Amino acid sequence: MTELNTLLSNLVSINSVNPDLARDGAGEGRIGDFIAAWGRSAGLEVHVQTAAPERPNVILIARGSGGGKSLMLNAHTDTVGVTDMDAPFQPAIRDGRLYGRGAYDMKSGLAACMLALKAAQDMDLRGDVMLSAVVDEEYGSIGTEALLAEWERWPADAVLISEPTELDISIAHRGFVWVDIETFGLAAHGSRPHLGVDAIAKMGKVLVALAAQDRAMRADPTHGLLGSGSLHASLISGGEEISMYPAHCKLQVERRTIPGETAGSVEAETQAILEEIAAADPDFKAQAKATFARSPYHIEPAHPLVQQLKRVAEARLGRDAALIGSSWWMDSALFGDKGLPTVVLGPAGAGAHAIEEWVDLASVERCREIYSDLIADFCR
Repeated sequence: MTELNTLLSNLVSINSVNPDLARDGAGEGRIGDFIAAWGRSAGLEVHVQTAAPERPNVILIARGSGGGKSLMLNAHTDTVGVTDMDAPFQPAIRDGRLYGRGAYDMKSGLAACMLALKAAQDMDLRGDVMLSAVVDEEYGSIGTEALLAEWERWPADAVLISEPTELDISIAHRGFVWVDIETFGLAAHGSRPHLGVDAIAKMGKVLVALAAQDRAMRADPTHGLLGSGSLHASLISGGEEISMYPAHCKLQVERRTIPGETAGSVEAETQAILEEIAAADPDFKAQAKATFARSPYHIEPAHPLVQQLKRVAEARLGRDAALIGSSWWMDSALFGDKGLPTVVLGPAGAGAHAIEEWVDLASVERCREIYSDLIADFCR
């Protein structure tokens, strides 16, 4: 078995299920210990940062001689849950694929980063090369938030995230805003309709308007890689008992955003919908508030980092490395919010968050080579 396959198998065999996603999730403590021990044995500088109790970020550093640009590789160590999976922590290799929870998302990218960092020690670089193995990307991103809060300890000029991209280069992804919408009625006994106002029925008008807004957005894509934003109703609650007119209804909405859209603009957009309904219905009373948001991300295709990665990737792949947008959110937005140029390139496979998860091992080896080539070119 190759060094890469062995390392990836060792990583997959460690239960690092995010405890915020699964009640019995083991968390990232054991895998953090493994990465730190591996880094010390490889001769790398090792830092352990506590993002939360028993949830350590591990930062490995290959120091340069000074005067060059520094690059940070990034990967998350947590995985989603394993319900209904058969032997999720017993990695199996079949037909060039490695199976197991986290094999694709994203311990394969992590393993490729670790070996690229190890090789960087022999490149006679001027710049530093770092790997941040962070916790909690699958839920709240407390790992990357903690990393950025102490950025002066490990500053870098650019970031490469090794999330799976099928060996293409992701330069954009959507963000999201969570919005609470409340409608207000008047409680009354079900036998007295002249006294009651049904808050749940009023929310029906909101749902119809939101569905129309979603259709309109998706019919008019404005971003070259991401298309448009979208929205959907996620959770709804209201009422006290079956024989009463409900005085209150609450709807929680997720609005996916593209660059240029913010929590403020989404809240204003939602409020405008409510005001339009109220103008036609004097009994309609409602309010909206954005409760949580993560930014979308975009880096220009012509950015030197993008073009540098594209050049070294294509030299290894022997084909075009497409510049793509990703529909899901990634920690790249947090780096981008800090003004750090960030690109995403990772291996091919399938089954992220699914019952069967696998990664193509040849693509993981290509990632290791591409990361090493980018390091040599960027940090020289």
